[in-house]
Amino acid sequence: MPELPEVEALRDFLDDHLVGKEIARVLPLAISVLKTYDPPLTDLAGTTVSAVGRHGKFLDITAGELHLLIHLARAGWLQWKDSFPATPPRPGKGPLALRTVLTGGDGFDLTEMGTTKRLAVHLVHDPADVPGVARLGPDPLADSFDRDAFATLLGEVRRQVKGALRDQSLIAGIGNAYSDEILHVAKMSPFKLTTSLGDDDITRLYNAMRTTLKDAVERSRGVAAGRLKAEKKTSMRVHGRTGQPCPVCGDTVLEVSFSDSSLQYCPTCQTGGKPLADRRLSRLLK
Repeated sequence: MPELPEVEALRDFLDDHLVGKEIARVLPLAISVLKTYDPPLTDLAGTTVSAVGRHGKFLDITAGELHLLIHLARAGWLQWKDSFPATPPRPGKGPLALRTVLTGGDGFDLTEMGTTKRLAVHLVHDPADVPGVARLGPDPLADSFDRDAFATLLGEVRRQVKGALRDQSLIAGIGNAYSDEILHVAKMSPFKLTTSLGDDDITRLYNAMRTTLKDAVERSRGVAAGRLKAEKKTSMRVHGRTGQPCPVCGDTVLEVSFSDSSLQYCPTCQTGGKPLADRRLSRLLK
């Protein structure tokens, strides 16, 4: 799933490629992709893109008085095209979900692999009209989101720390992959409770979050949209590396599997050498 660093890189890419250009047409090609119907997508024709923003994992393309909000979900992606075939694509065929064509002939496709369709596109007058945007917590890389603000947020919930990092209503933009990476850098168990965090723990976790995300954004900056997924995968320390050696201590990276996801961690770095039970409601083995 694209998370804050990849979405920020896409925002940067689209800022270079879209701003100042006129939209010719936007074609929805999967019935599940469009989540709003008023205003219609046809209202984008003839408008000029003035900005590309980001709200957590949402891309925000401003054109005229409208905002095209895109959430790529787990299996969605954006593919830039310098030109398109003369024959329009057939709706419902393959992974193609939406096509945006500029008057210059270039533009982008939104695609989604797999059978679970969660890619979402909203056309609204105000980004806050999208429920997923309205409920977002602060951006973890915002200048105003300092260590004390982070401590205040964590103090308001009783959660396992990995779940707290992934909760978009608490902190916007962090998903399964980067929460694993942040916790590895912080040398913290994913099942540690937020209520058990001391001042030093909070400081260590905050610094790990900021440095991990900032480093990932910098690595992704300037990378072509088509290569961002590969860049993300190769930069992971523990996420997606079950059975491989930890790059810090050499211990074997372990996994906890859930019904629809999994987490990875290093026992030596994060749990005092003890493995975590591989169950949804696991707690650190005593």
